[in-house]
Amino acid sequence: MRKYILIMVSLVLTISCGEQNEADLSAAQSTNPKLTKLKLQPGFEAEHLYSPAENDKGSWVAMTFDDKGRLITSDQYGTLYRMEIAPIGSENLTPNIEKLKIQTEEQVADSVIQMGYAQGLLYAFNSLYVMVNHRGNEEFEKTSGLYRLQDTNNDDQYDSITLLKLLNGAGEHGPHSIVPSPDGKSLYIIAGNHTDLPEMDSYRLPNNWKDDNLLYQIKDPRGHANDRGAPGGWVANTDPEGKNWELVSAGFRNPFDLAFNELGDMFVYDSDMEWDLGMPWYRPTRICHVTSGSEFGWRTGNGKWSPAYPDNLPAVMDIGQGSPTNVIYGMNAKFPEKYKRSVFAFDWSFGIIYAMELETKGSSYTGTKEEFLSGIPLPLTDGVIGPDGAMYFMTGGRRLDSDLYRVFYAGDEKNIPTETIALEQTDGNKIRKELETFHTGSKKGGVEAAWHHLDSEDRFIQYAARIALEHQPVSMWQAKVYEEKDAIKKIQAAIAMARQGNKDQQANLIKTLTNINFESLNTGQQVDLVRAIELALSRLGRPSLTTEKIVGNYLASHYPTKTDVLNQLLSKTLVYVSEPLVVAKTIAMLETPQGENTDVMSNTATEAADLILRNPQYGMAIAETLKNMPPAQSTYYGNVLSDATNGWSPELHERYFNWFYKAFSYKAGRSYIGFVDKARKNALAKVSKNKLDFYNKMSGDTLLSSSGNDLVSNAIQPKGPRKNWKEEDIAPLLANGLGNRNYEQGRNMFLATNCITCHAMGGEGQNIGPELSQIGNRFSPEDMLKSIINPNEVISDQYNSTVFSLKGGNSVVGRLISEEDDTYRISQNPYAPDVIRSIPKNEVIGTKMSTMSLMPPGTINRLNEEEVKDLLGYMISGGNSDNPIYKTSEGQAGD
Repeated sequence: MRKYILIMVSLVLTISCGEQNEADLSAAQSTNPKLTKLKLQPGFEAEHLYSPAENDKGSWVAMTFDDKGRLITSDQYGTLYRMEIAPIGSENLTPNIEKLKIQTEEQVADSVIQMGYAQGLLYAFNSLYVMVNHRGNEEFEKTSGLYRLQDTNNDDQYDSITLLKLLNGAGEHGPHSIVPSPDGKSLYIIAGNHTDLPEMDSYRLPNNWKDDNLLYQIKDPRGHANDRGAPGGWVANTDPEGKNWELVSAGFRNPFDLAFNELGDMFVYDSDMEWDLGMPWYRPTRICHVTSGSEFGWRTGNGKWSPAYPDNLPAVMDIGQGSPTNVIYGMNAKFPEKYKRSVFAFDWSFGIIYAMELETKGSSYTGTKEEFLSGIPLPLTDGVIGPDGAMYFMTGGRRLDSDLYRVFYAGDEKNIPTETIALEQTDGNKIRKELETFHTGSKKGGVEAAWHHLDSEDRFIQYAARIALEHQPVSMWQAKVYEEKDAIKKIQAAIAMARQGNKDQQANLIKTLTNINFESLNTGQQVDLVRAIELALSRLGRPSLTTEKIVGNYLASHYPTKTDVLNQLLSKTLVYVSEPLVVAKTIAMLETPQGENTDVMSNTATEAADLILRNPQYGMAIAETLKNMPPAQSTYYGNVLSDATNGWSPELHERYFNWFYKAFSYKAGRSYIGFVDKARKNALAKVSKNKLDFYNKMSGDTLLSSSGNDLVSNAIQPKGPRKNWKEEDIAPLLANGLGNRNYEQGRNMFLATNCITCHAMGGEGQNIGPELSQIGNRFSPEDMLKSIINPNEVISDQYNSTVFSLKGGNSVVGRLISEEDDTYRISQNPYAPDVIRSIPKNEVIGTKMSTMSLMPPGTINRLNEEEVKDLLGYMISGGNSDNPIYKTSEGQAGD
């Protein structure tokens, strides 16, 4: 009876994902649900090996195989474990697990963690390398850094711990993975942008990084990464003893892992900033080919560089929204041929392992993407190719339930190559790597080698050439910058000079750049030219008025143009030099945006709408943005104009400040409102005092909360303190009933917990989920609260969504609206249910039910006990203030 009640409560309270026919239901009942939720490519099978959380061993986030084929793992907030794994197909797959206790001379209790809190593990050089990600405390005294564990007496137990490098950083953007070099002689380390770059012995990327942006700087209005500056996340190389460190690459946000292909080229899966969703500087998660001395342009707040800028490198592939974790290259997997030359990238948020099959293109690569494996939910953490050629991967992180899986190819063995399948090294790849030999300092022939390739049409070669030039003494090539007749070489050399020169070079550098025939260049070359001018202005100090006028006169006639990124560069540069007509031109574009949002919502591998129902906790932000996304170019111009001081008229000011009012009506990531308001306040600081109140009101001040980060809400926020509510808390909470509840507080909590965004109550709210006015007449407070705390435990079939597996290997998730003879019609965005996607039936090879409720967990965790009771009271009352629950001492409404 209780299970029936819970099912009915979930029918009302939750929105679920999935569709299940009788065959699917039968399969689900007869097999492990941890496996049935997986979507695999044809010919592949999966085995569920272990559930750490169910065995009180934490939530696993790192793994490595040792030299005896044993798997070593780490709990994110706990100890290390070592285990023997049963062969593929074994009847008993449960591994033999031991807690890794270090046998040092110091005697410690079993409860003491001697080594753990690792986000990176690697067995190499007869040692276990551990990347601790932790601020030392009483529970675990060691702090973040790279540690080496060794067995010095050959008793198969580690007895020596050596700190190789202390790292200042911790948390989800702290130090991460350790990977062996392709030649097996050294180690590569990768860290997120909240990890200070320690002093290096050498730098392949010259260590004179700056923000390099003339755009008025706005740091994240909610405070994220406000104290973090260039160079952001980084990759370094070190020897096995950790004595010599070299910076290889930087400019990432939060890359978790890296992998090398058979040509020794490195690939990284970098993260996005989901709070920036809908902003012009938003950068999707992306797979980067990481070369010597490379820079990928992360800067805090709105300062991130466009991938089109010549002083950083573009991604090989934009993936879209997500949370990157692990990266594997498949050359050692016993998989079909295409997977042996594929980069596997793990997304924690939406539970997808992407496979990007590499193809050589010049000195770099392109890729063909595929959804190799997915599950709902499937919070992917780490993975490796095991000694048996299978892929091992884990789920967990953030104390979530954790599982260990193995995926192997069980199809026709003829599909697995018996010989090594290798990508052929191109001439361009060889040229780039030859140039990279000049990235270690001044070398004979460096200037000549670099100069020859500054005009290369291969962007990675051109970049490598410029970095090589920057490593040579400026005195050896300074004159060549001004003597060079080729415009392309001159621009690239000027970028190098702006980065390595001094203030004395600025006037000559600007003069030589503005003598280039702008119209003779293609769009990409024009971007490079304007970027070179921006670097000369931002790097070398405020120019003279004469130099400012030269820049303004040179660029003004080319603005606006048809290309978004070029217009962005031109607008901010012209504002910086106070060009008089830039304001009027930019206002016109602000009001009639022509640019597309392709850079803002780039989803090469997965459609943004398809992510919503894979993880509603993160997907609903995407859903709201897709419903009413701000024009990205307008947002950029609004920011640019906030710093303009020349060219205003009363009419232009009114048009500009009216734009802000409209801008506040759009929906984007959490920081959108704050970014727009920061620009608004910067603009208001430049108007006359007698106009300040007028423009302040016109621009939407009354729409905003006191912080400026949100629109005004009438809801009173919870007082807390917050509590991670669990089922065992229900009985004590309700022991004395729900009498004498506070109606106003209950309504405020209904608003504050965002219940109203999906459900209607007493005539208020949305119809995304069921109407809740009658719920108090049908269900007990205990059952309602249980379904709120664990929305995924029993999922309603009234608001079903379906996972459609497609022939091409991908999957699509959506709510089935109708079924025609040859087409499924689905809705994917709860905030835009009328937007329908059609799927041809002949493309669908299977369907299954998702196990993810659209109602996210933790919705009441900001509430204290009285606030939870008042929320329940409001739900029981159906929004009716005359309900007896507000008058009786018992208050137990409903049967």
